[in-house]
Amino acid sequence: MIRYTPADFKSDQEVKWCPGCGDHAILNSAIKALPEVAKNLNYAHHRFTFVSGIGCSSRFPYYVQTYGFHGIHGRAAAIATGVKVANPTLSVWQVSGDGDSLAIGGNHFIHAIRRNIDINMLLFNNEIYGLTKGQYSPTSPLGVVTKTSPYGTIEHPFAPGELVLGARGTFFARSLDMEINLTKDCMVDAAAHDGTSVVEILQNCVIFNDKCHDFFASKENRADNTITLKHLQPMIFGKDSNKGLILDGLEIKVVTIGENNITKADILLHNAQEPNPGIHMMLVNMKAPEMPVALGVIRDVKDHTYDDQVRDQLIEVRMRAKIHNVDDLLNSGDTWDVE
Repeated sequence: MIRYTPADFKSDQEVKWCPGCGDHAILNSAIKALPEVAKNLNYAHHRFTFVSGIGCSSRFPYYVQTYGFHGIHGRAAAIATGVKVANPTLSVWQVSGDGDSLAIGGNHFIHAIRRNIDINMLLFNNEIYGLTKGQYSPTSPLGVVTKTSPYGTIEHPFAPGELVLGARGTFFARSLDMEINLTKDCMVDAAAHDGTSVVEILQNCVIFNDKCHDFFASKENRADNTITLKHLQPMIFGKDSNKGLILDGLEIKVVTIGENNITKADILLHNAQEPNPGIHMMLVNMKAPEMPVALGVIRDVKDHTYDDQVRDQLIEVRMRAKIHNVDDLLNSGDTWDVE
């Protein structure tokens, strides 16, 4: 098996994103992740395919040296579904933004997740429409002023993680664009998951929504306002690693280790493989500054996949079928000899 390097997955095309755009960092993470995915899954280079819709993020297929398909607005999930079902041996990656996936592509997004098709969705979330110059998107916060909401939005935003879990999602992870290694690790884990994986990447649009995540993601705020979850590890965070999460009744609560007789033994262990999505739903909905924003792999559970079911159904139908070719078809049923 050939061992690949990031250079094998980097195309020769000029990257045309704005200087400082978070997409550059995400691309860097993907190019680092793909050789690791190829090694872990024993995949040859030609088995990787990237599919996109419309938006700044959707230029992605041009910038990775793989097969690719630049689709139309909101239809990336439909195209990716077709690619995977037609050729189940491919590693299919869908790249789209919060507008492309959650607005015009919203139905395709939730039904791909519900069907549990073995595709990897990278959801770039900058809470704005960037390519079309600054309209509010389905994830824009309530009250935010944009070009299409000059007096502030009056719409409640989608929480992508909540939407994924509500659609019976089996894998959800979250990262920050500037956390290149964490994003890379999330992509590697997503590829290993058999079923639909969604990696939400909180991304910065320097032109139309600059610093939209800074209140928890900036360098000075990140340690106290985010928590990176690891499977079967205690949920501890903070600059001094002295804060943690406990379950208080039916709610998750932030505590300080060493206060009120709280020890590390009291801190919740993260179980990404817990079938019941209850705590996972609490984790995806945590918001700063009251709670830390959850990063890393939040949910990773097993279930049957759409593409496997299609394959198995076709095998079963063929085994029971009386018609196996055109001759069988033409000579089936009532036939006549015409003189």
